[in-house]
Amino acid sequence: MEGNDFSRVIQKDRAARQAKQWKGTLLEYLDLVKADPTIVKLSHARIYDLIISVGIADIQNTDDPRTRRLYKDEAVKVYSFFADEFFGIERTIAQIVRYFHSASLKGEESRQVLYLMGPVGSGKTSLVERIQRGLEQAAPVYSIQGCPMHEEPLHLIPRHLRREFEKMLGVHIEGDLCPVCRYRLKEDYNQRYEEFPIETRNFSKRNRVGIGVVPPVDPNNQDTSVLIGSEDISKLDQYSEGDPRVLELNGALNVGDRGMVEFIEVFKNETEYLHAMITATQEKVIPAPGRHGMVYVDTTIIAHSNEAEWQKFKADHTNEAILDRIVVVKVPYNLRLSEEVKIYQKIIRHSDFRAHVAPHTLELASMFAILSRLEPTSKCDLMTKLRLYNGEEVVEKGRTKKVDVQELKEDAKREGMSGISTRFIMKALDNALSDNVSGNCINPINVREALIAMTKEADLPDDMRKQYLEFLQDTLHKEYLDLLEKEITRAFVYSYQEQAEALFQNYLDHAEAYVNKTRVRDRNTREELSPDEGFLKSIEEQIAIIGSAADGFRQEVIAYLWSTSRRGEKVSYRSYEPLKEAIEKKLMSSVRDISRIITKARTRDEDQGDKYNSMVKNLLENGYCESCVDVVLKYAANNLWKD
Repeated sequence: MEGNDFSRVIQKDRAARQAKQWKGTLLEYLDLVKADPTIVKLSHARIYDLIISVGIADIQNTDDPRTRRLYKDEAVKVYSFFADEFFGIERTIAQIVRYFHSASLKGEESRQVLYLMGPVGSGKTSLVERIQRGLEQAAPVYSIQGCPMHEEPLHLIPRHLRREFEKMLGVHIEGDLCPVCRYRLKEDYNQRYEEFPIETRNFSKRNRVGIGVVPPVDPNNQDTSVLIGSEDISKLDQYSEGDPRVLELNGALNVGDRGMVEFIEVFKNETEYLHAMITATQEKVIPAPGRHGMVYVDTTIIAHSNEAEWQKFKADHTNEAILDRIVVVKVPYNLRLSEEVKIYQKIIRHSDFRAHVAPHTLELASMFAILSRLEPTSKCDLMTKLRLYNGEEVVEKGRTKKVDVQELKEDAKREGMSGISTRFIMKALDNALSDNVSGNCINPINVREALIAMTKEADLPDDMRKQYLEFLQDTLHKEYLDLLEKEITRAFVYSYQEQAEALFQNYLDHAEAYVNKTRVRDRNTREELSPDEGFLKSIEEQIAIIGSAADGFRQEVIAYLWSTSRRGEKVSYRSYEPLKEAIEKKLMSSVRDISRIITKARTRDEDQGDKYNSMVKNLLENGYCESCVDVVLKYAANNLWKD
């Protein structure tokens, strides 16, 4: 049965592939074009259509309030083509798509190189690979059978007939036959181009069909044949030097015809080596090897490198010809905490990493990565900036901190172009796991220790190392203790969500009555009572709202939640950030003493033992494993609620 299953899968796949293949003559191809002119596309239009065909959404169309708060009225599109693999670089992707859109309309950018510039590990190569995979998964293209460049069949139509054919077909015919096909048309088909065989071909990076790749070449051994092909010297004893039959049009620019060419670490090559890009972009021709004139190419050139190489290349005024043909798109590191966590979740999901990851582990590692990428500002500290960039509301002294995120970004133009890379963080996760093989688990504590060890050993300037260690040993240590205290509080408080909501509703009842100078109707006894100011103060003092400031705070809460309800949004204890923080602190203070005693106690009575076991059970249900819950609780006992 298993053998039959394998055979059935193979046969089904082969039949599906064969069904997509087509062979015929140019005359038959012309009928296909007349029926569907969209099959004739230049490379930029093909890639643009490929991207938008998967779907487009507005970034504001989300249930995440942080995203809506962060982007406000900004019209940023999210492209499904990239959505599941790239996080926090929506604006960068929008620039890339804008380039392809402009180029697809045959504007100036159709004759420009798309150059991705950014720090190591920011996703430049991954973006290019995503486009390559998209081409490989796309429908096959029609090409001249036997053509080394798999060129567009309409190139066979002689120039004096093209205008007439363009009217009949509803397309624009651009380009010329390569020397090899021109020779075959004359010698093998006696110029009867309508009989020339046409076939479909699938894009393939490995088979070098429509996707060319140019790696950095040794400066002492640079050979332009990597770009434009060469002459087969073994045939020169049979054919003359100018005979097209000696040509090997297998350079990256030949291979990338109809598709794309990737230049890896482009400026590691000598400038003279890149001169072929000048004509390939502006005139859409490249020199043929030997004495065979120029060859038409329709390809999208995508290059990438880091910023240092770009600055060095740009500083040389002799490179102006190439610089004038480049569209620069910066690919910075992600600066959103929620998106950084998604990056590591994706990497782990696609790897053989099977260890348990304790709650807040990736969050803490992500905080370190983002803090290293931020530039200091006088308007707030870096941790506040991190939260603002994540779309969070930051509460200080009972008020939401009013800092314009857009202004912060405008003041720091290079933000995200330096700092800790995702690879550094992933190595720390691996190191943390290797130190805890028996538990097969990583947690915020051993990951932070691994990051500290790696930072001490890294080749960094002294001031940078000092700052990174301060992030790890002070800023993130305090941040994790806050997270841990909330986590243990939730585990201790039975039905935490329900109790928080009950406190919230009770506060609203009494605050509304206080503001409107009315009485509160008890939800159970139905009797009318005066607003309980003592209760209101017990909540407000958690966020330092005291004295005369309480009146204004209560009015703000009622006004904010009334407007939220009026917009049809659901109101909960999380709706107004200052009140949410006050309620959480109130719950934490109510169990702090018991949690401190029970967590730190070496021996527990029966009641304390039941509470401890219940807490552990809740932590296990909330994502901890038996190994990390033990480590985390010991850490809490040693660092929280110190006597």
